Amino acid sequence: MKLNCIIVDDEPVARKLLEEYIGDTDFLQLVGKAENPVKANTLLNNNKADLLFLDINMPKMSGIEFLRSIKELPLTIMTTAYTEYAIEGFELSVLDYLVKPFSYERFLKACTKAKEYYELKNKKNNETSNNVQADYFFVKCDGRIEKVLYEDLIYVEAMLNYVVLHTEDKKLMVYLTMKSISEQLPENIFLKIHKSTIVNINKIKSIEGNEINLGNAKVLISQGLQESVMKEILKDKILKR
Repeated sequence: MKLNCIIVDDEPVARKLLEEYIGDTDFLQLVGKAENPVKANTLLNNNKADLLFLDINMPKMSGIEFLRSIKELPLTIMTTAYTEYAIEGFELSVLDYLVKPFSYERFLKACTKAKEYYELKNKKNNETSNNVQADYFFVKCDGRIEKVLYEDLIYVEAMLNYVVLHTEDKKLMVYLTMKSISEQLPENIFLKIHKSTIVNINKIKSIEGNEINLGNAKVLISQGLQESVMKEILKDKILKR
């Protein structure tokens, strides 16, 4: 299985380096490249793209503006010399952030992450189509593969390009994005209450104001999500006189 890649960067040297790195990686193949997001639109419409390498500072439209303008993007890795856009990029569900100049080793780490996420997403889709719902998932952590039961997972916390899985007996720091882990978790059990927090509804002990008590931890509900979160948590579950 190969991931189809598109490069969007206004610097010829940067495009050439990415093309060489993609050629050296056995699970990647280049299907197109463009010097600005306007031309990238045409590439995305005409090609099945699994992975997008996107620069930020470009003519006509920045990479951030491009991300905001497209509803359905492939997995995206940002490539830029400007570190100050990292947080904004991750809030837009960017998978990883490569700061120029970056080595092949760092490039490969980001692409391996994309490959694992792609396979995880496809596995979930296949299970759904076959009406099979597993009660666990696997993650890579500290050089080993950990099995995580949904019923043991209390909440998920985002930390830049990592997430921390808080379970009943341990914490696992995993090199994944919030988007990738949220798409793996069953929607009837887990609820996003903040851009950096997902909770297991079954683990909620109490709610006071915008604070959720999970027993050994307390987490805050985002002000913008409070109404929808409370409605989802309490629907058909609150006793009335």
